Amino acid sequence: MISEPSGLSTVMIEIDGLRKSYGVVQAVKGVSLRVERGQAQFIIGPSGCGKSTLLRCINLLEEPDAGRMRIGDTRFEFDGRRIPVRAQARLRTHVGMVFQQFHLFPHMTSLQNVMEGPVTVLGLEQAEARDTAEALLAKVGLAEKRDVYPRHLSGGQAQRVAIARALAMSPSVLLLDEVTSALDPELVGEVLAVIRQLTNEGMTMVIVTHEMSFAREVASRVVFMDGGLVAQEGSAAELLDRPENPRLAAFLRRFRS
Repeated sequence: MISEPSGLSTVMIEIDGLRKSYGVVQAVKGVSLRVERGQAQFIIGPSGCGKSTLLRCINLLEEPDAGRMRIGDTRFEFDGRRIPVRAQARLRTHVGMVFQQFHLFPHMTSLQNVMEGPVTVLGLEQAEARDTAEALLAKVGLAEKRDVYPRHLSGGQAQRVAIARALAMSPSVLLLDEVTSALDPELVGEVLAVIRQLTNEGMTMVIVTHEMSFAREVASRVVFMDGGLVAQEGSAAELLDRPENPRLAAFLRRFRS
């Protein structure tokens, strides 16, 4: 079910034949995917096509029904048996995830939210965790909001705190699920600026988004999902400027009208 081979690969995420169903509904139907170290791989597609489910499967928030997956040096083979809780927790220390809704702890300040994971999960001393959290809040442009509670943050600020919180665990991979869709249009840019910076720094990321112009600008590779399957994949120019799949062409027309 789980193995940890030695040696490094240029491929950070390797997925083969991944399947996930909810009763009779097949959300992910045998998806295979590769993400190289340092890539920003974007996943696009219509609502309900399986994008978010795939992302949650990568982080084992949803356990796949079948298929194989490798994240870094850890391999999983899914055969219907439960993945041990310790294995799930170990994976999530290396794979950070930022959600559509921010999921910040409302009773904690920005600084405390970012410190929480390193202290409780990684066992960092308070002083070290505080230094890391302050540096990350500065990185996302929120040093002055360190003592502010989530209810007093704008949506864009809250999402940037959520990104800092994910980065505080020093993940090898960062998953971002529609992180701008809950924001007012004028706040989207400040979150995209942080993602752009992480891309320039070589962070390995898988990003589910409807921000087509942003994908064209920063994506290393783009995957188009439709009906739980990968329908087309390639460079941003190949997919967004020269779509071969009729469903992809129709999907992109929505963003040009």
